[in-house]
Amino acid sequence: MVTPKILQVVGYQNSGKTTFVTQLVQALTEKDFNVATIKHHGHGEPDVVTNKDSSRHIVSGASTTIVEGEGMLLMQAKKHIWTLEEQIQILTFMKPDVIIIEGHKKANYPKVLLLRDENDQCLIEQLSNIKYTVAKEENNEWVIKEIVNKLIR
Repeated sequence: MVTPKILQVVGYQNSGKTTFVTQLVQALTEKDFNVATIKHHGHGEPDVVTNKDSSRHIVSGASTTIVEGEGMLLMQAKKHIWTLEEQIQILTFMKPDVIIIEGHKKANYPKVLLLRDENDQCLIEQLSNIKYTVAKEENNEWVIKEIVNKLIR
């Protein structure tokens, strides 16, 4: 199995991480990369579809449930803690070329650091493996092109 390339997009809340990730995913998929993403939801449990059979399965005690329809596969799994490494391992089963992680600032994968303003510059000293630093008001296009070009090589 080919090991996917992993890239993190990090920054404080409202720094533009989700926008950057969606732009990067679009640029990579246009170049025929198979891209998977991990989103760290740092504000409690993520929202799930309620009043559906799959959510009823989880509520009744199932640790994992999968729903498939017309090629779309949705999985819900619940345990006390999912490590980032476990999440990456699950995604590698899907054989992506690239895994983009939104958040998980403290992990040591190559990072794009998004800064809202000068107050966020403390992250430069606190985080490891920063490859790109982008200010919120900057045009992300050049960074995205650079990342795609490096992944093509």
